[in-house]
Amino acid sequence: MLDLLARDLSVSVPKAGTLLSLAALTMCVGAPVLAAITSRVERRLLLTLSLLLLAAGHLACALAPGFGSLLWLRPLSVLGAAVFTPQVAATLALMVAPEQRTTAVTSAFVGWSLASVLGMPMGNLLADTVSWRASFAVVGVLGLAAAMVIWRVVPSELHVARLSLQSWTRVLGSARLRWILLATMAWCAGHFAVTGYITAALREVLHAPPALQAGLMTLMGISGLAGNVVLSRQVSRIGADRGARIALGFVWWGLMLWAVALSGVQATWAVAAATLVWGLGSFAFNSSQQARLAHSAPALAPVSIALNSSSLYAGQAMGAALGASLVVALGYGALGPAGLLLVAGAFACSVLADRRQDARNTP
Repeated sequence: MLDLLARDLSVSVPKAGTLLSLAALTMCVGAPVLAAITSRVERRLLLTLSLLLLAAGHLACALAPGFGSLLWLRPLSVLGAAVFTPQVAATLALMVAPEQRTTAVTSAFVGWSLASVLGMPMGNLLADTVSWRASFAVVGVLGLAAAMVIWRVVPSELHVARLSLQSWTRVLGSARLRWILLATMAWCAGHFAVTGYITAALREVLHAPPALQAGLMTLMGISGLAGNVVLSRQVSRIGADRGARIALGFVWWGLMLWAVALSGVQATWAVAAATLVWGLGSFAFNSSQQARLAHSAPALAPVSIALNSSSLYAGQAMGAALGASLVVALGYGALGPAGLLLVAGAFACSVLADRRQDARNTP
C-alpha cells in the first residue's frame, strides 16, 4: 500500500519508503535493548503487553493527520513487534522438551507465513478499496485479538534467565552465531529491497489492477506457507542448517525469475512463476534461522533470537533505503539484480556458519 499512502499524503514513493526504514531501524535497536530490559518480566505478561502496544500504535497511525506525524508514530507502533517476535520464539523453547525445540520454533513460524497469505493481499485491497488508514486500523484490531489469545494459551510463571552483559558477549563471541546473524541481515536486505516496492513496481511495469496485485501477493503467501509447513515437518530429519540453505536457494532462483519477468518478459504468468518460487523459501528461511539459533545455544536463545530480529530489521532498513535509491536512479528493474547479489551474500554467510559448526563437532 506504500504508493497509495504516498499519493494520499502528497509525497513520493521513495520518501514514503522512509517509513519502512524508520520502522525497521526501531525494531533493529529495540529487539535487543528491550530483551535486556524485560528479561525479568514473566513471559505471558510480556507478550500480552507487547501486543497491546502494537495495537495501540497502529490505531494511532490510522488516525495520523499527515506524513509528518507518521514519521514518529510509525516507529512507536512497532516497538511491540520488537519485543514479541523474538521473545515468542524464546518462550516456545521453554514450553517444550529439548528434543522438540527445533520443530516447535519452525512450526510456530508457520503463523508468519499464514499471516502473509492473509495480510498482504488484505492490506493491499483495504488500501485500494477503502484507505491505507483502514489497513493500519485492522492491524490494530488484530493485535488486540492476538493479545487475548496469548493471555489464554501461554502458561503463567514462565521466566527466562536474566540477561547479563556476559550473555551478549557470548553470543557475539561465537563465530557460528555471528555468521547466522549476518545471513539473516543479508537475506532480509535483498528480500525487502524488492518487496518494499512490489506493488508500485506491479502498477508501473505491468499496469496491474488491485485484484491482480492482491492475487500475486496471495500466491506468494500461499507459497511461503507451503514452504514453511514442509520445513517444519522435515527439519528434524534434514537439520536446520540444510533447511536454511535449501530455502535460500529457492529465494535466489525466485528473485532471478522476478528480474527476468519484470525487465524482460513483462507478463503476468512470468511474475506469478517468480513469486511462487520466491515464496517457497522466504518464510522457511526465517524459521530455519530461529531454529538454528535455538538449537545451537538454547541457554542464549533470548539473546540470540533478539539479535536475529535486529539483524532482520537492520536488513529491512537497508533494503528499503537501497530500493528507494535504485528506484530513483535506475527504475524498478534494478531491484531484482540488487536482491540477487544480497541473497548470494546471505548464502555465503550461511555456509560459513555451517563450517563453524562442523569445526566445533570435529574431535
